Amino acid sequence: MTVSRFGVSLEKDLLDALDQYVQDNRFSNRSQAIRQLISRNIVEQKWQCNNNVAGSVTLVYDPSRREILNQLADVLENFHDEILSTQRLILDKSKHMEIVAIKGVASRLTELADQLISIKGMQHGKLTMSRAD
Repeated sequence: MTVSRFGVSLEKDLLDALDQYVQDNRFSNRSQAIRQLISRNIVEQKWQCNNNVAGSVTLVYDPSRREILNQLADVLENFHDEILSTQRLILDKSKHMEIVAIKGVASRLTELADQLISIKGMQHGKLTMSRAD
């Protein structure tokens, strides 16, 4: 891969924010941070363009609430074509984490994640997507 160098002019407050971002995310330099920001922006554009993406939905819930498990199973069954795998982790007696690996059209994956995250009683849910092409 060829690397091109170029100059960027930024206002001081924006440069300070970039430096803070570098520090907070433990990037080795500004270039690495800028590459990550650009890549993330491209991925987000792909989500909006309905390109094929891959990702995961991470969920945290109380497994003693049977209605959550039933609804979770129903949603996963409705999206079986987009699901690559699922993994359930026992965090403690009253808290499980489910990680659902997914691949497909961004809008369909977003719909899947929204349905999972909105299950009544779901404690936490997050969708992460990345380019699949």
